[in-house]
Parts: sequence; structure tokens; C-alpha cells
Amino acid sequence: MARITSKIITKHPEGKHSWNIDKEKYDAVKTGILNCLKQQQLTFTELARRVGEKLKGKFKGSIPWYVEVVKLDLEARKLIKRVSEAQKH
Repeated sequence: MARITSKIITKHPEGKHSWNIDKEKYDAVKTGILNCLKQQQLTFTELARRVGEKLKGKFKGSIPWYVEVVKLDLEARKLIKRVSEAQKH
């Protein structure tokens, strides 16, 4: 019997293209992002690496791609905020 998966349509902070992705993957990546950012501000590369470490072996697909899509969605929903390099110091 086929597994029915629910989907979520992501948002983009600038209103650009959105993606329709598996809600289970969205939730896993969202949790990873929010947990990582609670500790400190991270570059995208650092964020993708840390989320990847948390999801290693539990996730099929390109983790950096999902991190980017979910990160943009969280920015659009005002759950996280992008900061410039100058604001970090």
C-alpha cells in the first residue's frame, strides 16, 4: 500500500518561486534550523553542515537544498531573520 504524504507550499521572502515539499522533511529541516540558530548565528554553509549532521542517515535528498528552501520559508514567515556579515560583529 502506498504511503500518503502531506505537502507544504513554501514561501519566499521576496515573493519568488515557492516549492511544494514533503511536510515530514520540511518539519525535520525546520526543527534542525531552529535548534541550530538558538545557539548562535551561522553562515548558510555552517547551518547546512550542522543540520546535515543532525539528519545524517535519517533523510533522503539534498540536505543543503532543503535547508535553503526551508530557511527562505522561515524568513518569509518571520520566524528567523537574515543578518548581514556587518551585523554579526
